[in-house]
Amino acid sequence: MLIAIRKRLYLAFAAIRRQYLRSVWGMDIGKGVLISGKAFLDYTHPKGIHIGDHTIITPGARIFAHDFVGAHHDDTRIGKCCFIGANVVVTAGVTIGDHCVIAAGSIVNGHVPDRSMVAGNPARIVKTGINTGHHGRMVAWAEGRIDEPAQTLHGTTAPKPLNGPQHTQTSD
Repeated sequence: MLIAIRKRLYLAFAAIRRQYLRSVWGMDIGKGVLISGKAFLDYTHPKGIHIGDHTIITPGARIFAHDFVGAHHDDTRIGKCCFIGANVVVTAGVTIGDHCVIAAGSIVNGHVPDRSMVAGNPARIVKTGINTGHHGRMVAWAEGRIDEPAQTLHGTTAPKPLNGPQHTQTSD
């Protein structure tokens, strides 16, 4: 019973945070999105943050919509049913497609196509054609068709580089 109460409180807090980010900061946050209280979303250009339905952003993840020079503001988009791992950095102007998994510690500085798994610094595609459900959970793993999530990487070729966002320099 204690676990059920904890889960209800967590989901209630998640709903309150989603509404706060939408109404106070103007972020585009989809239905059923779970954002860790320890994740950082860019408050410098908050209207540039777009997160699709049923995505999860885990502790330590940082999602930016501007650079630190202040010269570049761009929309950062995360698709639906994605998993953004712990301590991931998503730079300004990046688009992450639907049903993607971003491995913990990755630095995403380029566009990620739909149904891709990326990892590393800089992030590279390690698997394509993956199938995820709500919150980026691997469907084959959840249904028991594979023993461990690591098996989804079996037999992949060398990681492919991501296509970066088109940044333009502005001068004063």
